[in-house]
Amino acid sequence: MTSMFDLAPEAPVVPVVVIEDAADAVPLARALVAGGLPLIEVTLRTPAALDALRAIADGVPEAVVGAGTVVSTAGVADAVGAGARFLVSPGWTERLLGAMRESGVPFLPGVSTVSEVVALLERGVDAMKFFPAEAAGGVPYLKSLAGPLPQARFCPTGGVSAASAPAYLALPNVGCVGGTWMLPPDALASRDWARVESLAREASALRVPVSGR
Repeated sequence: MTSMFDLAPEAPVVPVVVIEDAADAVPLARALVAGGLPLIEVTLRTPAALDALRAIADGVPEAVVGAGTVVSTAGVADAVGAGARFLVSPGWTERLLGAMRESGVPFLPGVSTVSEVVALLERGVDAMKFFPAEAAGGVPYLKSLAGPLPQARFCPTGGVSAASAPAYLALPNVGCVGGTWMLPPDALASRDWARVESLAREASALRVPVSGR
């Protein structure tokens, strides 16, 4: 199966989007794509999330839209049915992992301990979300895993900022980072899509892709 890290390898940052009004989904996605961030995670935290995901999948074909905060088998089915091209969970269980694997789309199960990483590697999963990144040890923690577990690759999410993202992206076991700093609440409230595009462009320039990373 294709890894999520291969969906848009030129994009170092995955915007983690919480959408309250599905009408905002398409213009928001277009702003992010125009800014160079085509990989978009719509979190399943609001009643509008599935409609927003569907709107982006149908209306912004250049976006690679997926679902975040996937915590149940029903969530997997709903997200894929709405057009999700990848799935992200904050953690995992055997049942949830099985559903994500059977979905046919790339997925990132969440981990925050070495034992969770090893357990996923035993199950043939080497692409993971590291969450909550800053609270769970941040850059030093992930750096310490690169030696004994070099086959594991991570997308750190949770507290990652424009200031801390470059340090994460410099690690050999990090494929991308997830964040919300390019989506300030005041810009979303005022529907200032030009500002979102500008911040996305800054985020997309954080790392020049390196072949084989």
